[in-house]
Amino acid sequence: MTDGGTHLWLGVDTGGTFTDFVLLAGGRLRIHKVLSTPARPEEAILRGIRELGLEGGALRLVHGSTVGTNAVLEGKGARTALVTNRGLGDLLTLGRQNRDRLYDLEPPPVAPPVPEAMCLETGGRIDPRGRVVEPLTGDDVAAVADALHRLAPEAVAINLLFSFVDETFERRLAEAVPEGIFVSRSSAVLPEYREYERGITTWLNAYVGPRMEGYLGRLQRRLPESRVMVMQSSGERIDAERAGRAAVRLLLSGPAGGLRGGGFVGDAAGEARLLSFDMGGTSTDVAVIDGEPRLTTEGTICRYPVGVPMVDMHTIGAGGGSIARLDAGGALQVGPRSAGADPGPVCYGRGGEEPTVTDAHAVLGRLPAAVRLGGALALESTAARRALGRLGAPAGMDAEWAAEGVIRVTNEHMARALRVITVERGLDPRDFTLCCFGGAGGLHVCELADELGIRRALAPVHAGVLSALGMLAAPRGRQLSRTLARPLAEIDGEEVEQALDALARTGTGELEAEGVAPEEIERHPGVELRYRGQAYTLEVAWRGKPASEAAFHDLHEQRYGHRLDEPVELVNVRLGLRGPSPPLALPPLPEGDGRPDGEAPVHGVGCPVPFWRRERMRAGQETVGPAMVLDAVSTTWLAPGWGARRDRYGNLLLERTG
Repeated sequence: MTDGGTHLWLGVDTGGTFTDFVLLAGGRLRIHKVLSTPARPEEAILRGIRELGLEGGALRLVHGSTVGTNAVLEGKGARTALVTNRGLGDLLTLGRQNRDRLYDLEPPPVAPPVPEAMCLETGGRIDPRGRVVEPLTGDDVAAVADALHRLAPEAVAINLLFSFVDETFERRLAEAVPEGIFVSRSSAVLPEYREYERGITTWLNAYVGPRMEGYLGRLQRRLPESRVMVMQSSGERIDAERAGRAAVRLLLSGPAGGLRGGGFVGDAAGEARLLSFDMGGTSTDVAVIDGEPRLTTEGTICRYPVGVPMVDMHTIGAGGGSIARLDAGGALQVGPRSAGADPGPVCYGRGGEEPTVTDAHAVLGRLPAAVRLGGALALESTAARRALGRLGAPAGMDAEWAAEGVIRVTNEHMARALRVITVERGLDPRDFTLCCFGGAGGLHVCELADELGIRRALAPVHAGVLSALGMLAAPRGRQLSRTLARPLAEIDGEEVEQALDALARTGTGELEAEGVAPEEIERHPGVELRYRGQAYTLEVAWRGKPASEAAFHDLHEQRYGHRLDEPVELVNVRLGLRGPSPPLALPPLPEGDGRPDGEAPVHGVGCPVPFWRRERMRAGQETVGPAMVLDAVSTTWLAPGWGARRDRYGNLLLERTG
């Protein structure tokens, strides 16, 4: 794999519990894990580099960062000011006036994104056609600059009405911002209609930008000989020097790496249509991969809409470290609170006392004593049994019955999430192969497939570090957009092409600066369409007006069950630009003698269950459940009624036998 020469490539995924590493050197892959350091994520990365013997080397490091995500989730972003038009200072506070609980007439107050004292109103208002309604005077600009001097924010978000039509006024205000303040312009971040969504996305970019820039700067200074790149939420990588300014595009960088990795190993295994679930230590991400990961512009983080393209996935608070408890009514609940990396599940032996999903598997025997969690931690199943026993005691259950309950509740949470991204969108889950990854995914894959009526599943090689592997498989790229908002019948196809060409010039220039040759850049044009009177859009590929309109009618019928005899409107044009896919090939996994490594008792099974090390199995070797397949970073539980075949790369292809 080269990018201007031969280098060591290192994919890094920073998770809530572990930081995962995949090193590509000489056509071979090495994998590694260390416990995460949430307060300073770069410390775990540097520790892993030292343990891999790479300190001081010239690396090409691609990683998924949780810094921006955590800043939003924990409310620890930068102190941010908002500059907007007169009369719109409370726009981000009012939002869409949606309520989390429809019938709660007295919901608790929610803190506004930007405090009132930090909201600055000014002139510079235009109408939808770009005509000036209120000019931006020199006094207006000076007043904003003086207010920013007085307030001394770390960042400022500039969001003027219809700035996607003409960005002149936003640019003038940005030039007046005092030096040292991070600037986020809506016309640069999200040049689209819907002032609230555009404003929140611009504010999020400002809110997390200084934190992301600071983190990436520290990491680059500690790795002076290396080139650092970051995965974007859309599944493409970007140089770290540019990433901080586009921080809002990094909020799902880790999960995007997982989907990129899932598609990569799916291709190697001959499975292109995947229904994926990534079960890590804290959460589970579910998504559809149909050749390429699907993107959405309707994602959210916390309660905030994120209008930039990101991988279309659904996330729930159920992971290997999710804590199980009984609620006030005695019902068993699992998650969303997690034991995290410190102290972690009870069976880690690091001081944890509350039972988790991982502890339940240990008690049931699905994690045999031979397992080394994260490749290094020895299992302490006795302590886990005590914790599950305490959980079940009020209900008269022993540790094993309590553990079974924890697994069933967790499976139901994940099955419900998988239905959200399939059944609720007009897709039949039985048309897909269920693909599990993350350290805990293989322990649930068979039971989840049974729950959804799926008869084929894939437990990929290196499943526990698949997000890190996906970092290496990601091309460079950009996702660009612009609002047109006109009836499709009134738009000349040439006008759409001109808008796409303008976007292409911007994105191509950035990719060229990162070393991508213009002739290697692929263009993926699309348009967002809707029926007249609708609020939401559907995106289809742009192939000219007649073909794209026909595709919209078909997609609307698939998604909602009907099509309308109404005029169609074109709202946004979109352009995906992508460099060449890295020349990464999944190397064959060495084969063993095909013999199991041992047997272990499993609750509910009458005789000891065999277990294999994945690398001890032969290519083409088949086995039937109940059985377990272990590797350095994950365990696959092959339930009764399921069979498995190992391919030459080490992937396990699972199939229902009964």
